[in-house]
Amino acid sequence: MKVLITGATGLVGSTLVEKALSLGHEIHFLTTQKSKLAEKQKMKGFYWNPSTNELDEACFEGVDAIVHLAGASISQRWTKKNKESISSSRINGTRLLVDSIRRCNGKHQIKQVVAASAIGIYPSSFEMIYTEDYLPKRSSFLEEVVMDWEQEEDGFSAVGLQLTKLRIGLVLTKRGGVLGPMKIPTWFGLGAAFGSGNQMQSWIHVDDLVGMILTAIDQNWEGVFNAVSPNPVSQKVFTKTLAKAMERIYFLPPIPKLFIRLAVGEMSTLVFNSQNVSAEKAQKEGFVFIHPELLPAIKSLL
Repeated sequence: MKVLITGATGLVGSTLVEKALSLGHEIHFLTTQKSKLAEKQKMKGFYWNPSTNELDEACFEGVDAIVHLAGASISQRWTKKNKESISSSRINGTRLLVDSIRRCNGKHQIKQVVAASAIGIYPSSFEMIYTEDYLPKRSSFLEEVVMDWEQEEDGFSAVGLQLTKLRIGLVLTKRGGVLGPMKIPTWFGLGAAFGSGNQMQSWIHVDDLVGMILTAIDQNWEGVFNAVSPNPVSQKVFTKTLAKAMERIYFLPPIPKLFIRLAVGEMSTLVFNSQNVSAEKAQKEGFVFIHPELLPAIKSLL
């Protein structure tokens, strides 16, 4: 199978590329950096630039499925400029892909698209358990971004492709991701939750996320799926578990909301929001998590 990947050099994309190549798949990837176009064994890069509406349509040749992961990081201060980048990188990239496929007039063999979305589409709640049936509303910046993103992704269905949307939770990886900024203070015994610490964290190990992407392609999943572990935890439990995995003490009380808001501004909602998200739909499709529990999941990455 030949797969076209956007965001192939990111935390998730790089792991996906490694796994897909190990399974014998061929990879095409899109990059905005012409220096990365060098062809390797079973892997070939193609130039695109969503901000200027450029894409090398040769990237579609022989491709069976697309995995669309590209988008600017939300873990940056939410200035007006950065907010625009967070939104436009998702909207413009998706729209460019859809329009380019439409211009092919059916002269391609692409059957399916697995497109990234995010659990940020669900509002913060300490009571709700969110399933894919929830009807989202535009009541926050993140909800608005993800709703617009998913609306653009519907364009893949409009051009006749089978579409899987994965609403991805907090991704645990060896480098960066949610663990990156937390490991350093935890190492020195300074790990602490934020606010009340009772907000729910719906997380997923990168290997399970990659496995879900490839399973969605292999089994022709269609529709929206939550890409989260079946065992979400409170932020307090998350930080305690990280300390336990690192064999470090955990004694500090949660950091007051005021301090976090002064430090990072509106972006503080990322650590204060509570989202208890269900993985039941993916499990009913037969997906088996390799790392369903948090402690062994973290230990596997340290």
